[in-house]
Amino acid sequence: MTDAPVPDARWTIELWPADGIVLYDWLMSVDLTQIPARHNAQKQALADLLAALETQAPVAGLARAEIEQAQHEVSKDMDWQ
Repeated sequence: MTDAPVPDARWTIELWPADGIVLYDWLMSVDLTQIPARHNAQKQALADLLAALETQAPVAGLARAEIEQAQHEVSKDMDWQ
């Protein structure tokens, strides 16, 4: 069995800028109360991710063209839909 997470510990997750922009845009547009989840903690984790993107990445206030470019970059090599 592994040790329980330390409450004040932080993880650092690296994202490509385009991935961060796409995630931020989606999280800003989705109603978290409507997302299917096995536990409410999953919805809270998404809200926490949104807050981290807002405060730690230059994503707020992007122009629609910048968001669309990021979407193109992330999806251009997808082999699934």
